[in-house]
Amino acid sequence: MVSAAVVDGVLQQKVNETKEEKKKTGKTDTSTLDKDAFLQLLVAQMKYQDPLEPTSNTEYISQYATFSELEQMQNMSNTMELTRAANLIGQTVAVESVDDNGKATSDMGVVDYISYENGKAMIWVNGKSYELDEVVEIADAEYIEAYSMALTLKNAIDKLPTVANLTIGNREAVESIKKTYDSMNDYQKSFVASDLKDLIDEYVTKMDELIKLDEMSKGDGGNGEDGGSDETEGTESGDGE
Repeated sequence: MVSAAVVDGVLQQKVNETKEEKKKTGKTDTSTLDKDAFLQLLVAQMKYQDPLEPTSNTEYISQYATFSELEQMQNMSNTMELTRAANLIGQTVAVESVDDNGKATSDMGVVDYISYENGKAMIWVNGKSYELDEVVEIADAEYIEAYSMALTLKNAIDKLPTVANLTIGNREAVESIKKTYDSMNDYQKSFVASDLKDLIDEYVTKMDELIKLDEMSKGDGGNGEDGGSDETEGTESGDGE
């Protein structure tokens, strides 16, 4: 509710609506007065004005006109804000926020829906609400593709053993990682951290070594079998003579 009192001949204006009353009326906490509150204050001002020096009707009309103009501007601003928020639904955005303790957090995801809280349009990303001012980037299709490829590489590498424990059995996974990275353009590769790129090179180098050892091992085994066969044939030929 809006109360107005006269102290020492001066009109005291105060808004003291309780949370319970706001819940009942469906109003939200705002730092500005709405139209009904302004009219109540105007009536109170007329009621408690000095009868010896009454305020002119022209001044009342001027106050109301000024408030109406400000209200229209505010409504227009709110409409534009809601439109901006609505246009983000379904898009991937990056957000950064600071909590009450001053801790900064960042998040990225698809805007699921919007809401209007405390006179502000809010977007919902990954189950959390954020103000429009907290949106730092709107991702386009190219950005999303590059980010997804970099994330795919990281997840694939996380599934591998350490470089020291790599085996020939991991050949397909390593070759797939190398193929994915080589297929990326320069923009997409910029999303791959430098330490992750170095790790890819280490895996590829180690796998090349394992492949060579495996091929050498198979080659030695084949020559041994052939040599054994020739020796047997020679012995049998000698015995025949």
